[in-house]
Amino acid sequence: MIQPEKIIIADDHPLFRQALLGTLKLKLTQTLWLEAQTITELEQQLSDHSDSDLVLLDLHIPGAHGFNTLIHIRNHFPQIPVVVVSAHEDHETIHKAMGYGAAGFIPKSTPVDDIYNAIGQVLLGNIWTPEAYSASAPMQDNNNIAERVASLTQQQYRILMMFAQGMLNKQIAYDLHVSEATIKAHATAIFRKLDVRNRTQAVIAISQLDIAEVQLQDN
Repeated sequence: MIQPEKIIIADDHPLFRQALLGTLKLKLTQTLWLEAQTITELEQQLSDHSDSDLVLLDLHIPGAHGFNTLIHIRNHFPQIPVVVVSAHEDHETIHKAMGYGAAGFIPKSTPVDDIYNAIGQVLLGNIWTPEAYSASAPMQDNNNIAERVASLTQQQYRILMMFAQGMLNKQIAYDLHVSEATIKAHATAIFRKLDVRNRTQAVIAISQLDIAEVQLQDN
């Protein structure tokens, strides 16, 4: 298997993350592992290490908002393949993840040896999904909103995620070290790109890319 130089693992569950890292580090001895527990940390890692070979992404990492983060990464860092690692194993979730640009989908119940093999396949440029998955089912048409989300700049996307958290312009301006006027200008651009009129409509629009809730012990 190729020895990748850098892999980013974005997962907020320390037990799963450390167990996975502990095993993979024994096999990928030359790889630098970069960790992120939130979307903010992930964005920083991507910014600092845009030459990474792979991102292992938990769809439920805080601030991810369903498939929005996957779409954002694929648009702004198309050179980095993304493998979704998730407690969701239903056909629809896998199908959407692959449709939105994931190079692979690994259920968290997957044996470690299979995870290692999946990573190897993706690093070779192949696609990896669970054996039981079939790509034949039609995908629900959310491509329009996905394209609109993908059109946002990194700063606009960051602000949109803050809108989704219910943060006020003043709070966002403080956190991003810019003026409220700048946030309002970004908001106007965001609303135009999403074809909505206000924050509420923007949050409703991106909710189309949420993951269907299922009964599991994930978060």
